Amino acid sequence: MSNTIPGHSAPTAGFEAPLEMLSACHARIEHQCATLRRLQAHLPGHGSDEQARAAAAALMRYFDVSAKQHHDDEEQDLFPALLESMAGSDPVCVRELTARLAAEHRELEARWRRLRAVLTRVVEGAPATLTREEIDAFAGLYARHIECEEQELLPMAARLVGNDDLERIGRAMRERRGIAAID
Repeated sequence: MSNTIPGHSAPTAGFEAPLEMLSACHARIEHQCATLRRLQAHLPGHGSDEQARAAAAALMRYFDVSAKQHHDDEEQDLFPALLESMAGSDPVCVRELTARLAAEHRELEARWRRLRAVLTRVVEGAPATLTREEIDAFAGLYARHIECEEQELLPMAARLVGNDDLERIGRAMRERRGIAAID
């Protein structure tokens, strides 16, 4: 298991350090949310110009693929490993935490679908408006979600999930992205 503290990722977090990789992904999500806010401010004065179309396309690629894979990494691999690490005890608090985070993933995905519809119009060069309320709701939920994962989930996983499970999680993350193992 890595000694890096969740929330303070190593410069080259990779699949061999899945908790650090998940944490590094949080920083990328925050960056994408900042781009979404800049795009919202850009559209009223510039419309769906080339810069807006490029930003919208990049946001769509990120949230359609990387953010989805991140949610899957947690729900399919990390959450079950964390629950399994509690076998023999009463993991009620872990079950509640992972259930809440998974429900937030569904809400984030629903909010993303609504934002994506607007971004599709931008990519097509059509007039589009992103409201501050929509973006604040999406980015705000992500910020709270990330804070919970950084402050509760990842530190708990660092304490409870064993090296073998972390290696398995790293392999699953790599496979989910279609990346071959390095021998």
